Amino acid sequence: MKHTTTILSFLFVISTSVSQSQETSKKQSSEYRNPDKFKQMYDLLATPNMYRTASGAPGPEYYQQQADYKMDIELDDKNQKLYGTETITYTNNAKEALDYLWIQLDQNEKAKNSNSPLVESNKTDPVFSTQAFSRKYLEEDFDGGFNIDYVKDSKGKPMQYTVNQTMMRIELPKLLQHGEKISFSIKWWYNINNYTIDGGRSGYEHFDKDGNNLYVIAQFYPRMAVYNDVEGWQNMQFWGSGEFALPFGNFEVNITVPADHILEATGTLLNRSEVFTPEQLQRYQLAEKSFDKPVIVVTQAEAEAREKGFSTAKKTWKFKAENVRDFGISTSRKFIYDAMAVKTGNTTAMAISLYPKEGNPLWEEYSTRIVAHTLKSYSSFTFDYPYPKAISINARDQGMEYPMICWNYGRPDENGKYTDQTKYGMLGVICHEIGHNYFPMIVNSDERQWTWMDEGLNSFLEYLAEKSFDPNFPTRKGPAKNIVPYMSGDQKGLEPIMTNSESIRQFGNNAYGKPATALNILRETIMGHELFDYAFKTYANRWKFKHPTPEDFFRTMEDASAVDLDWFWRGWFYTTDYNDIGIKEVKKYFVSSDPTKEVAEFMKTRRRRDTKIGAMVYMVAEGSEDYKSEMNKPFKIVDYKALDEYVNQNFTPEEKAKLNEPKYFYQVTFDKPGGLVMPIIVELTFEDGTTESHYFPAQIWRKNDQEVSRTFATKKVISKILVDPKLETADIDTSNNSWPKTIEKSKFD
Repeated sequence: MKHTTTILSFLFVISTSVSQSQETSKKQSSEYRNPDKFKQMYDLLATPNMYRTASGAPGPEYYQQQADYKMDIELDDKNQKLYGTETITYTNNAKEALDYLWIQLDQNEKAKNSNSPLVESNKTDPVFSTQAFSRKYLEEDFDGGFNIDYVKDSKGKPMQYTVNQTMMRIELPKLLQHGEKISFSIKWWYNINNYTIDGGRSGYEHFDKDGNNLYVIAQFYPRMAVYNDVEGWQNMQFWGSGEFALPFGNFEVNITVPADHILEATGTLLNRSEVFTPEQLQRYQLAEKSFDKPVIVVTQAEAEAREKGFSTAKKTWKFKAENVRDFGISTSRKFIYDAMAVKTGNTTAMAISLYPKEGNPLWEEYSTRIVAHTLKSYSSFTFDYPYPKAISINARDQGMEYPMICWNYGRPDENGKYTDQTKYGMLGVICHEIGHNYFPMIVNSDERQWTWMDEGLNSFLEYLAEKSFDPNFPTRKGPAKNIVPYMSGDQKGLEPIMTNSESIRQFGNNAYGKPATALNILRETIMGHELFDYAFKTYANRWKFKHPTPEDFFRTMEDASAVDLDWFWRGWFYTTDYNDIGIKEVKKYFVSSDPTKEVAEFMKTRRRRDTKIGAMVYMVAEGSEDYKSEMNKPFKIVDYKALDEYVNQNFTPEEKAKLNEPKYFYQVTFDKPGGLVMPIIVELTFEDGTTESHYFPAQIWRKNDQEVSRTFATKKVISKILVDPKLETADIDTSNNSWPKTIEKSKFD
C-alpha cells in the first residue's frame, strides 16, 4: 500500500513563521570553498597498476624483497657496549636489476656528527638546572653511532661502502638480477645509550640502588632498507620521528650476556634448558598449559638474589624467528618472568611479561593478562596471531614495539602503591605496543613515510580492546569528542593526516588520535559494524606480511563494503577541515481543511485548467502572515478537496486504520559552517518526553554544501531538536546544535 505516500506528495507550503537565528562560524577552512566534496579521488591517489590493483589488493606482479640474517651479538654490561657480526642474505625479487644496496644505520642518529640535532629550532632557556646546564654546555656529547669494522662479501673480500648519516650504500661487484641472492657480512659495535638521560627508543636504564642495568635493545644491527614498486629504495634519513621501513626475513641470532641475566627476544628460544634452571624450565612448561592465569617462571626472590651477583661468566641465548621484519632484545639480572598461553582462533601463543621488582605488584597482576586480552581482541578484527609469543617488558618511560616484543612504562611508588592513572596508563601502553604486532609488524606499512598507517590503525584497535577489557576504561583516542580540541585549533598549527612523519607538529593528535577517531566514526556512524569489520578484516588479510600503501587501505575499505568513501578520505585525511553542523531555521506547519478566504482567492488565480492532480493538502504555517512570498512559484492544479474527503473516497476502513496521521510538520534547515561533510544525526524530543532519532547520510550535502532542509511529519508536538546528540561526529561547536536555541556554551569550550 502506497496511498500515504500519494497524499503526502501533494503537500503545498503556504507560509512560514517559526525560525531561529544562526551565529556564523568563527572561521572558514580553505577546502570549504570547493563546492564538490564528493568528487572522486583520482587527483590524489596513485594510478592502479599490476603491482597494486584498483580494488586495493596486491596485483599479479606484486613482489617484495627478502633479507635473512645470521647474527652473533655480545653485550658488555660493565662498559655498556654492544658488539655484533652479521651475515645478510638478500634476495632480489624485483623484475629490475639492482646495482647497489642500502643499509639502515639508525644508531647513527646518536652519533657525534649526526645532523638530527641541527634540524630542530631551539632557543636559550632563561633558567637552567645545574645538571641540565652541565649536560647542555659543559659535558661531552654522547657518541652512540655505529662503528663499522668491516663489510665483506661471501668470500671474505672487502666490499666498497659509503656511509651517509643514517644510511649506508654498499656497491655491488655486478648487477643483482631478478631472483638472484647475495650474501655479505658486517662487523660493528657501538656504545649503548642511557635512554633516561640521552633519550631514544632503546638503550638501558640504570638502577642506582643496586647498580644494575635493564637493557631494551633495538635498532642494534645494520638493517636492510625496503626496495619496492612505490619508492624504489626507501632510504629517507632517520631524523628521529619517522620510524622504520623494513623487509621481511628469517633470523638466527645468538646473544651472549652475563650468566646471571634473564633475557627475552624476538623468535623462538632454541636452548631454554641451557639458560633456565630445571625449576624455571618446569614452571615454563606449566605456563604453556595455563590459559586462564599467568604462571611465575622466574620468581621475585630469584631476581633479587641475582641482583647482588654481577657474574663474570657468560651465557648465550639462541633464537630463531621466521618471517619477521625486525628483531628486539631485552636483558637484565633484575627480571621477574611470568607467562601464560593464549588461543586466538586456530593458533596458540605465549603471553609473557618481564619486569624488575620495582614493577610489582602492578605488573604481576595485570601485564600478562592484558597481553593475552590484546591478542584475542586484535585477532577478532584481523587474523589469528601467527607468531609463537608476545612479550611485554617493563622499562621506565618507554613505549616501543618490535616483532613479538615491546617495552612499556608504568610502575607503582616505592611502597608498591599506585593510582588508577598509573594502572590504566600501563594497561593502555601495553595494549598499544602489543597491538603493533599486527600493525606494522605484520601488516607492514612504511612508518618512515606514513606514521598514521600503523599508529592510527593501532590506536583504533587499542580503543576497541580497552573497552572490551574494561567498559569504564578511560580511553583517550577513539571517541569523536576527544579529537575536537585539536581539530578546532588554529589552522596554522595543523597539517593533514597525509603528511610525512617528519613534518608533523602535533604527533599524538595527528598520527594517533585523528585517524583513530576517523575509523571509529566510520565504524559507528557511517558504515556500521558489519560492513566496516568485514572491510577492515579484508584489508588486514590482503596485506599481512606485505607492504601496503594508503591507497591500498582506502581502496580496500570501499571495495569490500560497497560504500563510497572518497568524500571521507578527502576531508579527514587530506585536509585540516573540521565538522560543524548547526540548525539554522525551523518552520512549523499544521494541516488545514478550511483555508482562509485570502488563500482561496489566491488559489483561483493560480489554476491551470489543462492539468488535474487530485487532492490538495493545505500546509498553513502557524501564525503566518507572509505566506505569499513563499507562493510566488508556478504550479498546476484545477481542483482541491479536503484531506478527509480524499481519504474517505480512496481507502477502506481497514486501509484507513493503517495510515499514518501526522498532525505537525517541522521544516528544519541545517547549515554547515565547517568544511567537512558529515552525516546529519537528529534527535527529536516530544512534549511527552519521548524521543525519535533520524540519520541522514553525508551525501545529503552533495548538491548544496552550505545548507539543506528536511521536513519531519509527527503526530506529537516537538519540544526540542538536537543535532549529534551522542557527540559522534566530532562537531567542534555544539552551541548551534539545538532548537530552541540554548544559551549554553559548547561542551568543548
